[in-house]
Amino acid sequence: MHWKHILKTSLRALAINKSRSLLTILGIVIGISSIMLIMSLGEGARQLILGQVQGIGSRTIAILPGRQPSGPSDAAQMFTDSLKQRDIDALLKKENVPDAELVMPLALGADTASYENETYRATIFGATEAMPEILDFYTERGSFYTSDDVKEFAANIVIGKKIQEKLFANEDPIGKKLRIKEKNFRIIGVLALQGSGSLLNFDESILIPYTTAQQYIFGTKYFNRIIVQVSSESVITPALLDIENTLRSVHDITDPSKDDFFAETSADLLDTLSVITTALTLLLSSLAAISLVVGGIGIMNIMLVSVTERTREIGLRKAIGATEGDILEQFLVEAILLTSLGGLIGVALGTGLSSLFAFAINKAGINWTFVFPLAGAMLGIGSSVLLGLIFGIYPARRAARMEPIEALRFE
Repeated sequence: MHWKHILKTSLRALAINKSRSLLTILGIVIGISSIMLIMSLGEGARQLILGQVQGIGSRTIAILPGRQPSGPSDAAQMFTDSLKQRDIDALLKKENVPDAELVMPLALGADTASYENETYRATIFGATEAMPEILDFYTERGSFYTSDDVKEFAANIVIGKKIQEKLFANEDPIGKKLRIKEKNFRIIGVLALQGSGSLLNFDESILIPYTTAQQYIFGTKYFNRIIVQVSSESVITPALLDIENTLRSVHDITDPSKDDFFAETSADLLDTLSVITTALTLLLSSLAAISLVVGGIGIMNIMLVSVTERTREIGLRKAIGATEGDILEQFLVEAILLTSLGGLIGVALGTGLSSLFAFAINKAGINWTFVFPLAGAMLGIGSSVLLGLIFGIYPARRAARMEPIEALRFE
């Protein structure tokens, strides 16, 4: 029996029961479309996050307090007071870190800001005047605080766009006073809208000189982060070594395993986030693949029903010379055609749903990129063919081993 004839016969057999064939492949369609959707959204999320990290700057090194966590139990190590002003002073010395251009401490926290009868729970960033340059943002109105403001513990602040909209509505906030911790702070600038796709949500933040934040809001003498911007990407590695050696000297640490700080580059953060997003995508795709197994069982079930319904046809073909191999190939091709059709529909449906999700997310104000997961499409089509082969082999062998006389007697 020629392959062309087998294919033609298989298509005719499937077309006789169109509704049953479509319902049979529903599990395959759901599984493949789910995998396509998850992989597309996972890649879109990865690109969004990595783009935000890259936007912070490829020349930055972040220094965090405590020992670098290697698991959930180590997370508490990060909440220590090991980073202080002495570290800033040491890092600012050119002989210690020759490649450092900017060194910025960060004091982070949250508190309630009030204006007249309105209040807003805001994230507070205490930093230096270098913050816009390092983190790549700008003020839409007014100006940013200066180095003199930092030195003088000035009560000048810059607010995010959402804080302006909530507390001031149609008023001009420049020059107005916000009250935080029983102290008045004068608004000198409003940040441009960052959008919900921003990694750091400055729209709901208050930016203030770190000296002022420590003195009047947090009541601390330590920093949550120190950000160092170096002269170029090529000097990241030597600058990282200089930073570690400088801080060990300041902290009287001779054994690196006893470090009470750790440093991360943008590349380190990119690698970590990439691993996390990839692992989540694979996990969710694996869960979605369960429906493929269910679909495969459905294929095997319907092929067994088809073998029973076509018992006399099988007997007749064997009586006129068809071999066991011919019958086996016939039913295997039918099973593979069913699952392949489900795979193609699943890829098309998953692509359409992914593009709709991307469109909806963009409408929500997040700069989301639609990604067609070529690997997911290839995996979907390949796995659907494999499912047809695996779950079609038993019904096909059962059909091929029928005795012609017994098959012709079947009622």
